[in-house]
Amino acid sequence: MDLAEYLRPGDHIVIGQACGEPTTLIEALIEQGRDIGGLTVFVATSFSGIFTPGRTGSFAMSSMGAIGALRALSKAHELDVIPCHVSRIGPMIEAGTIRCDVAFVQVAPADADGYHSFGLVSDYVQSAVATARVVVAEINDRVPVTLGESLPSSKIDCAVHVSRSPVEVPPAAIGEVDAAIAHHAAAYIDDGSVIQTGVGAVPDAILRLLHDRVDLGVHSGMIGDGLVDLIESGVITNARKRIDRGVSITGALIGTARLYGFAHRNPQIRMCTTAYTHDAGVLAQLDDLVTINSAMEIDLTGQVNAEQSGASYFGGTGGQVDFVRAGARSPGGHAITALPATAKGGTVSRITAALSGPVTTARSDVDVVVTEFGAAELRGRTLRERARRLVAIAHPAFREDLERQARIIEQRGF
Repeated sequence: MDLAEYLRPGDHIVIGQACGEPTTLIEALIEQGRDIGGLTVFVATSFSGIFTPGRTGSFAMSSMGAIGALRALSKAHELDVIPCHVSRIGPMIEAGTIRCDVAFVQVAPADADGYHSFGLVSDYVQSAVATARVVVAEINDRVPVTLGESLPSSKIDCAVHVSRSPVEVPPAAIGEVDAAIAHHAAAYIDDGSVIQTGVGAVPDAILRLLHDRVDLGVHSGMIGDGLVDLIESGVITNARKRIDRGVSITGALIGTARLYGFAHRNPQIRMCTTAYTHDAGVLAQLDDLVTINSAMEIDLTGQVNAEQSGASYFGGTGGQVDFVRAGARSPGGHAITALPATAKGGTVSRITAALSGPVTTARSDVDVVVTEFGAAELRGRTLRERARRLVAIAHPAFREDLERQARIIEQRGF
């Protein structure tokens, strides 16, 4: 494959993210990009391990954050970050704010009508395909056929047929702290709740505690292996949702072959763009929505930093704000922000008097904060009360100092 037949010097390329990364196309771009010249690449997250420091010198890299393998690029100062919500990536691509001359996507082989399933990721790829001058598709016969968004063969300008395992993200090991956080978070999930989670140890630990629930629903930007057990056991039925009854809604599958095999031609899962998964109007139709998101640190007034720790950029805005607002506003719902009480081997408190990085989620949006030491309900609480409640769920080793900082807030009222 000679990319020079389709790419022009100075082109901006938007690439499918996460487990939907077209790995063969990315490898070709790394090898050939320098000869084309002036290329810029946007990818929201990466788990393939292909984008590594020193290998991306043939093009400029940008992203919504440093998630997954992109952390190494950020640490090496080879990644430009565009602060944005996931829900806005598609519209910004369509408006040209995030320029897309070429779309690199991974799809499953075409069906009898000439349509390719996007397989493992939908989110913003439809916007990239609709906007790009050139669509380059990696057609992988090992990608599951998922129901939802699809790509007609007629829109593909260059098709590259491969047969290789898609990117996988194995479940994280669940430790004692993760399990303790999960115990407090799961208490907010009742029969009939609609859940949104990310992937990782804490979300997986929460899901393991839900096998006694009835008629749970799913509306999430991503889902992982942990959902499979709950669907197979009949816990997740989506039977009580006002919309999308009987169907789990997501924009990305981030997991292993077990999840991919389960999702293959499964009508219980529907892949959607972020225009649906993260849309405020859609989310407003979900009662009992419980959203679960992570953070790096939270200050005593409830401000959340999910992006940066000091001089290191680790995360991103992602879909956190979209779902925090939706969960907090949902009748019967909650927005949970979950994090360990400490970092760096217990030497640093994640509940702090002042953030070391940017405010990802405003304190006015924050609802429930959970650590391994309990849950602090902040919605509708004064700044004085917030500080008291957050100190109570901090690690005991840091509470005395945090109490001194909290007294300042108590004395002045803000």
